[in-house]
Amino acid sequence: MTEFEKKVLRVTLCIPFGQLRTYRWVAQKAGRPRAYRAAANALKKNPYPVIIPCHRVIKSCGDIGGYSRGCEEKRKLIKLEKEAVSMLKYPNKNKAGSLRSRKYHKEGMA
Repeated sequence: MTEFEKKVLRVTLCIPFGQLRTYRWVAQKAGRPRAYRAAANALKKNPYPVIIPCHRVIKSCGDIGGYSRGCEEKRKLIKLEKEAVSMLKYPNKNKAGSLRSRKYHKEGMA
């Protein structure tokens, strides 16, 4: 693995949970702004896709890009993280909250 590929993996490791970045962004942070295809190829070689979150990297045009476990799995992971962040950010907007509202309404407290 080249030094650039190692940098790409380190940069990708720093992408926060629930957020996405582009291959171009990763290449820029790794020190080679025009090497976004090389960054994509480095992520393709990611030996630890569960630990190094290469699923958080997409194309600049918004397309999903590739993933070693398949594009559908990448979509699922992105959606799962987005839902988890949303749930943690707005904990009262879950099913338990809506049940609570119905209970108060039923008892005439709403």
